[in-house]
Amino acid sequence: MQSGLVAARRCVIWFGQPSKCECDALAQSGWSIRRVHAMDGELRVRSGDIVVAMADLRDSDEAALDAMGELIAAHPRLIWLALVPPRMPAQRLRVERVLQASIDFFTAPVDLGRLIETLGTIAGGRPHVSAGDLDGIVGRSPAMQTTFSRLRKFAPVDLPVLITGETGTGKEGAAKALHQLSVRGGKPFVAINCGALPVNLVQSELFGHERGAFTGANARRIGHIESAAGGTVFLDEIGDLPLDAQTSLLRFLQEGTIERLGSSQSIRTDARVIAATHVDLEQAVAAGRFRQDLYYRLNVLRLSMPPLREREGDVELLAQHFLDRFREHHACRARAFSAGARAAMRRFAWPGNVRELINRVQRAAVVAEDALVSAADLDLPMPGNGASAIAALGVTRVAAEREAIVTCLRESRFNISECARRLRISRVTVYRLCKKHRLALDELR
Repeated sequence: MQSGLVAARRCVIWFGQPSKCECDALAQSGWSIRRVHAMDGELRVRSGDIVVAMADLRDSDEAALDAMGELIAAHPRLIWLALVPPRMPAQRLRVERVLQASIDFFTAPVDLGRLIETLGTIAGGRPHVSAGDLDGIVGRSPAMQTTFSRLRKFAPVDLPVLITGETGTGKEGAAKALHQLSVRGGKPFVAINCGALPVNLVQSELFGHERGAFTGANARRIGHIESAAGGTVFLDEIGDLPLDAQTSLLRFLQEGTIERLGSSQSIRTDARVIAATHVDLEQAVAAGRFRQDLYYRLNVLRLSMPPLREREGDVELLAQHFLDRFREHHACRARAFSAGARAAMRRFAWPGNVRELINRVQRAAVVAEDALVSAADLDLPMPGNGASAIAALGVTRVAAEREAIVTCLRESRFNISECARRLRISRVTVYRLCKKHRLALDELR
C-alpha cells in the first residue's frame, strides 16, 4: 500500500466527496479537510494532532466500505464520524461495522451547525453527547454515555432493536429516540403495551380485522402495525405476547406482510420493529413461553437501559430536569433542591428507577412550601437517620404494594389482564407480585 497523508493540527480526513458548502463551513471553524479515498493507503497521524475521520457513506461501494473497515481496525485510537444518506446502502453489514466504530453520525443533508459543534467538543476533549439531547433522555454518567453512543449507532440501521432493562428505566423514551434519529423520524411512531392488550383481541389490535370477523366487528379496523406503515412500531413488554400472536409477528418480520383477522389476503407493510422487555426472554424461550425464532428475529441489535442506581451522578441532574419541566406547565414555589434533598436522592436505591424519580419530583413540587425542595417533600429518609429509617420506609413500601395489588385484584374481579391494565403493568408483573407477597387467588376470592 502507498503511504497515506500526514494530518494537520485540526484535520478532518474525509473519505468521500464533501461539498463546497461543507468544506467552507469547516474551514471557517478552523478545520482543514483532506479528501481521500478509503483505498488510497494507510494513514500516518502525528502525535498530538487532533484528527477526525469522516466516513462518507453517500457513494461508498463495497470495496470502499471494506477498506474503511480495515482502517478502523488498524487505527483504534482515531475518532470516527459517519455521514449516512437518507436511504441506507444495501451493504448493511459493512455499513454497520463503520457505524459501530463511529462516535456520532450525521444524516444527509448535513446539519453543519451540529457537525461543527461536535468537532469543537472533540477538540475540547469533552463527551460528545450533551445531556438531554435525545428525546428528553438526560444523563452524563458513563453508563448513559454508552447508551447514547449505541442509540446513535443503531438509529440509522433499519433493523429490529430489542431494548432490555428494569421497569421504569426509560425503554419507551429510548425507542422514541431511535425512531426520531432514523430516516423514519417523520413517519408514525406507534407504541403498544403487549401486556395491556385483552387476550381475545391481541390479533385484532396488532393486525386489524375485517367486518364480520367476530361478534361485534361491525367495520373493518386497521391494526397498530399497519397504522405504523413507513414508521416504527414499539412493542413494549413483548414477553407478554401470546404464542399465536408471536407467530403472526414472526411472519411480518420475515416477509413484511400481515393478514387482518377474517381475511386471507396478505398486506405488505413497511414498519421498523422495536421491542422492549424487563423479563429474561432467554428463560421465557427455555420455558416454552416465547418462540425461539422470534427471539432471534427481534434480538438483532440489543440495547440495555441501565438502572438509575448504576447511573452515578445522574440522579440530581434528572431531578432538576423533571422539576424544570413540571414548572413549565404548573405553578409551584419549588425551584431547586436543598442540600439535604440532594444527599437523600444520592443515598436512595430507586427501585422504581426514573419513573419513580419523576413521580416523587412531581409530588414534591406540589407539596413544597419553599423554593428549595426538601428530603421530606420527596418522602425520602433524611440523611443521618441511618439504616432504621430506610428499613422503615422499605416496610411501608412493601405493605402499600401488597395492599394495592390485593385491592386491584378484587376490584377487577380477579381478572389478571384487567388488573394489569389498571395498574399499568404487565400480566407477568401481576403474577410476580402475587408470588412475592404470597397471594393465593383462591383464598382472596
